[in-house]
Amino acid sequence: MAYWLFKTEPDTFSIDTLKQQKVSPWEGVRNYQARNMLRDEIKCGDQVLIYHSSCKDIGVVGIAKVVKEAYPDHFQFEPTSGYFDPKATLENPPWVMVDIEYQQHLRLVSLARMKKVAELAEMPLVKRGNRLSVMPVTSAQWQHILAMTGQF
Repeated sequence: MAYWLFKTEPDTFSIDTLKQQKVSPWEGVRNYQARNMLRDEIKCGDQVLIYHSSCKDIGVVGIAKVVKEAYPDHFQFEPTSGYFDPKATLENPPWVMVDIEYQQHLRLVSLARMKKVAELAEMPLVKRGNRLSVMPVTSAQWQHILAMTGQF
């Protein structure tokens, strides 16, 4: 089992939305590095920190679990979608998504707070200029973030 952090803007998709839906596709990833992780590395059973960005309370807000490995993101084929890719073909779809299942809400662990913790200094999220929507989290980082919630 591996650990990941998935970023989302809560105005578009939030931890509350995931809780309501129970299982949801993680679609719309249009960065090749993030896509490669979705396609090649993320497996069923992997644990995911849900991170809200571009909002008032930026930070880790919940946990999900991967329940379906990479498959073609259907939005790449829909001309009316903001995720449409005119170069995408059914034979070789460049974009994939995974399905995640809600596990639980967490007390907010803010980005500002995470940046102050030496144990998280190597985490891609806290490094300057990292804009990936999908990123790996080490087991130690995962445990430290969960401890920061005060729930574990």
